[in-house]
Amino acid sequence: MIDVKYINPFIKAVHNLFETMIEVPFKLGKPALKKNKEAPHEISSIIGLSGDVTGCVVISLSKEVALELVGALLGEPVSELDEDSTDAIGEIANMIAGNAKTDFPEGNNSISVPSVVVGKHQVSYPSGLPIITIPCKTEKGQMVIEVALKANSQ
Repeated sequence: MIDVKYINPFIKAVHNLFETMIEVPFKLGKPALKKNKEAPHEISSIIGLSGDVTGCVVISLSKEVALELVGALLGEPVSELDEDSTDAIGEIANMIAGNAKTDFPEGNNSISVPSVVVGKHQVSYPSGLPIITIPCKTEKGQMVIEVALKANSQ
């Protein structure tokens, strides 16, 4: 199992985004092992890691939470997911990745520019790694943080 020191920076970054940027109360659920590769929601931001730690972190959002985040970033209500909204979700994921990187343990690690997938989809998690899923609740809807990481031996 991956050490929580690699997971916590992403949880903290998501939490900070909700608390400071959109001011929506945010509650973490109980982590569990994921059994399949289906994305739990219709929008996913996928953040890849390489170096001493490899794998990916997926932030999967319901449409309601995604629209709320995009509206907060753009400073105006957003009612549909178009190309600009998808770009904004990518920027939000980039903020999460950047904030997580500041709290990430020392080492030779690289965090990729996130990719965004909209619609019913599966995620290409690295094979052979357990996927930890952390449900999150907001008053605007549900989201999930999924982590499939492994530390590589030095």
